[in-house]
Parts: sequence; structure tokens; C-alpha cells
Amino acid sequence: MNFDLNSILSAFSLMSSWEILASLLGVAYIIFLAKESLWAWVFGFFSTLIYTIIFWEGALVSSSFLNFYYMIMAFYGFYSWNKGESEDRLKISNRNMSYHIKAILAGIVFTLVIGYLSSTYTDAKFAYMDSFIMVFSIISTWMVTQKVLENWLYWIVIDSVAIVLYWNNGYLATVILFTLYIILGLFGYIKWKKEFILQ
Repeated sequence: MNFDLNSILSAFSLMSSWEILASLLGVAYIIFLAKESLWAWVFGFFSTLIYTIIFWEGALVSSSFLNFYYMIMAFYGFYSWNKGESEDRLKISNRNMSYHIKAILAGIVFTLVIGYLSSTYTDAKFAYMDSFIMVFSIISTWMVTQKVLENWLYWIVIDSVAIVLYWNNGYLATVILFTLYIILGLFGYIKWKKEFILQ
């Protein structure tokens, strides 16, 4: 795949207006998330609503279900972040190494099982990589709703794997978008880390 200006412009020109809107809403979601704003969940809901429909119509069932999960978590995240009086609202927290080892091991087991099933019973390409992205996205989204600091580190790894997957499938515009997500993920982690220290 060529990675020059013409290829980039061509890739973006092939995106539908709905896909572009969903992408922009996704970027806004991450920016508001880094700022701990409840608006993050509003933008996240509408971004994933559009993606759920786009992926369903494109017969990408797993991606559609994953985005449907994101939609549900947008409601839960809004509730989780907003409950209680302002001084009692959910604060950024971190988890010990034991928690992360268990989360990662569970994620790997589910990735292997789903990857095996996908590669054995479907025509899925890059089944294990796709399964990794789906499983760890579910885990990381839960961490976001709980304001777990390390969620940003999980997303940086997930987005890096997603870039490889989308590059191999020829989705250049999505590769550029996920590269932006990694940069925003670093911004989010630094901002939350500072806030966590000041709490």
C-alpha cells in the first residue's frame, strides 16, 4: 500500500459522509474524555450509533456488536461519572499490578478462544488480531467507565494493533484516524495522571 498524499486523499474521498461524521464524533469523544467531561459520553454514543449501523450494513457483524456494546456503555459511563453530588462524583483511580495481570490473562484467553472459533468456523481474516481488538476494547471500555487511569495505556496498545489490522486490509483513512487516537491517548493519559496526582 502506498502511503503518499494522493493515496491519503483518495482514501478519505472514499469515506461516506456518515463515516466521516462518526470519526469526528469519535475524536471529540476522546478529547472530552481526557477532560473528564460528561459530553464525552454524548459524543461517544452518537459516534458508535453511526458505526453500529455502518458495520451492520457492511456485514461486519462483530464490529457492529462491539459498537452496540459501546453504545450501552455510553449510557452506563454517563451514569457512573455523574452519580452523587459534585464532590462525591467518581474520581480517577488506578489499579494494582495484580488487577492488570488478571485482566490481561483473561483477555488473552478470550482472544484465543474467539480467534480460534472465528478462524475455524468463519472466513474471517486476521481472526486473532481482530479478536484481540474486540476483547481488549471491551475490557478497556469498562475501565473508562470506572475512570481507571491505566485505560489509556490499554487503548494505546489496542489502537496500535488496530493500525496493523487496518493497514493489512487497506483501510488507509482508518490507519490515519487510529494514529490520531494514539496521540490523543497519550494526551489523555498525561492529563489524567496529573489530575490523579493532584486529587
